[in-house]
Amino acid sequence: MNASDFDPRLHQQMGELLAEVRNLRDAFRQSEIKSDNSRSQMHGRLDLLVDRVGKVEGTVSAVQEDISEMRPVTDDVRRWKLMGLGALGIVGIGASALTFIITKFGASAAGWFVGK
Repeated sequence: MNASDFDPRLHQQMGELLAEVRNLRDAFRQSEIKSDNSRSQMHGRLDLLVDRVGKVEGTVSAVQEDISEMRPVTDDVRRWKLMGLGALGIVGIGASALTFIITKFGASAAGWFVGK
């Protein structure tokens, strides 16, 4: 046997290499565990997001149905408002004309009624 076969430095270096490999393996295992936890949390968040989006879609469809039911009523109310404004305009013009007639011819009509 050769003296280099039992070199203590070689055994020490081999031990250090084995220790480093074990440390790397442990670090890699811990990294995998952290990654698994992170992915699990992300999947949970995505599931919650899918649920929330589903609820929003349901609410939007209900709101759209309500809007389609309200639209004819709103159109009728607008039409009534325009008709009311038109009627008020006509009444205003008529009242103005009546006021003009009463102020212009009221004194002579009152004298005619009293004189008779």
